[in-house]
Amino acid sequence: MTLADLLALWPFALIGFAAQIVDGALGMAFGVINSTLLVSAMGVSPSAASASVHAVETFTTAASGISHVIHRNVDWRLFLRLAVPGVIGGVLGAFVLSSIDAAVARPFVMVYLAGIGIYLLVRAWHGPGEPRTPRHVAPLGLAGGFLDAAGGGGWGPIVTSNLLVQGGNPRKTIGTVNTAEFFLTATISATFLTTLGWQAFTLQTIGILAGGVIGAPFGALLVKRLSARVLMAMVGTLLTLTSAVSVYAALA
Repeated sequence: MTLADLLALWPFALIGFAAQIVDGALGMAFGVINSTLLVSAMGVSPSAASASVHAVETFTTAASGISHVIHRNVDWRLFLRLAVPGVIGGVLGAFVLSSIDAAVARPFVMVYLAGIGIYLLVRAWHGPGEPRTPRHVAPLGLAGGFLDAAGGGGWGPIVTSNLLVQGGNPRKTIGTVNTAEFFLTATISATFLTTLGWQAFTLQTIGILAGGVIGAPFGALLVKRLSARVLMAMVGTLLTLTSAVSVYAALA
């Protein structure tokens, strides 16, 4: 790797760092931010972008998961209920994206998520209330894993937001979703590797990886320090804004 290559990686390292802090603190956005960058700015195909991001996330989610475990942000019972169906959905989504264009449904998913984001903002305004044990977990994990692989990002927005809507504790929800994501991304990466080969991975992913691993501990610390009301408001704001931008881009 030459000096020019190292200099070219810096912008991607900064993006990976910022994206991972957001993802670690709010349980979403790492895949969305980086997939958007690779496709729109770098001209990478959606399948190759998704493969690259998931390869990076295998390491960043490991670092994030370890950080959340250290800060006791993980509900292990919820983790088991999410991880298995999430992995199954991820494998199915990776195979679908490798053979057909699954982006057709993305605008509809984004409209739904924008509505969820607005609802979370309303709940944060009135106060999140007492935490409740989410009931619909396995189907949510399956759908989140599928959409994450097929769309290059979606596990956090789908799973985190819906668990919060069901009354999940924000701190435990975000920590658990981030920790379960490691097993999802590792499986999706292995699936992409068998269908697309090593050509899907680019030099820029190294920069995203380095920045993401460095940023992971900071996101977990923010989850531990911020109140449930603030976390819910931040999740609602991020979800509403990113979904609205995606809908506009799809329709423009």
